[in-house]
Amino acid sequence: MVEELKNDKIQRVLQIYAKLSDGYIVNKAEEALIYGVNERSIQRDIDDIRCFLDADFERTGIINTVVYDRMGKGYRLETLYTMRLTNSEILALCKILLDSRAFTKDEMVGMLDKLITCCVPKSNQKLVQDLIRNEEFHYVEPRHKSEFINRLWDIGLAIRNTQYIEIKYQGVQGSTVKTRKLKPVAIMFSEYYFYMAAFIEDKNVRENFRILEDAFPTIYRVDRIQGLVVLDEHFKIPYKDKFEEGEFRKRIQFMYGGKLRKVTFLYSGYSVEAVLDRLPTAKILSEEDGVYTITAEVFGDGIDMWLRSQGDNIEII
Repeated sequence: MVEELKNDKIQRVLQIYAKLSDGYIVNKAEEALIYGVNERSIQRDIDDIRCFLDADFERTGIINTVVYDRMGKGYRLETLYTMRLTNSEILALCKILLDSRAFTKDEMVGMLDKLITCCVPKSNQKLVQDLIRNEEFHYVEPRHKSEFINRLWDIGLAIRNTQYIEIKYQGVQGSTVKTRKLKPVAIMFSEYYFYMAAFIEDKNVRENFRILEDAFPTIYRVDRIQGLVVLDEHFKIPYKDKFEEGEFRKRIQFMYGGKLRKVTFLYSGYSVEAVLDRLPTAKILSEEDGVYTITAEVFGDGIDMWLRSQGDNIEII
């Protein structure tokens, strides 16, 4: 008799779950009549289905729940959001991460393992791992071999809380370590390295710089920061002067500092799209016989390096 009741309950719960999965609204009174039980039993069945859906999130990465629909006067299944990435998305992210070559090999392997374990359903994890295994095995870490993940977070918090930082910075090879008090405003990534954009607080130091305008931050490679202290002191930037990280990022090439410039050049290469992608502010002024006249707004001297690298495809106006 007990076994019979148990089987009846299992069948009832499965049938209610099937209705919910098919998009139907489940009314407690109607279900109680169908199965010859009271409404409290149906409520317990719905609660059991909710518990199953909560536990199933670990397997599917999809958060489903049973909610009461007042208009429909019953319960329905609702997908709140999907936490897992698709196989295609996770493969793309792993490939981008490997190509960045921004981290030591231990850091890279650790992040890839966590990314796949947390974001891919277990049944597909080996498939994704197989697709990146060779590139992961031959991964070449950056020569600086510095681990700075925690430092990135500290800088990010200082930016968020508008706190001054003090750093000990090792510039280009052979230069002495310098101490700087800074207003950090942005973290950016480019060409294998993470960078911090910050305004120098010391006016005496700024006097030695070729570019004196306060509007342009100085760029620091994060891996070259030898020591960092987040100070209790806060700085203020009026809203109208708020640093626009996205706009700055579009205009800076190779993370070289300098003032805002406008460059105009002729391009006769095979892919003008590559130029427009490389220089987000670039605009085509004209085109004649496959030769494009292009203008772009950029910060600093890095653009000169890129223009020279294009050889005969570019003629500077």
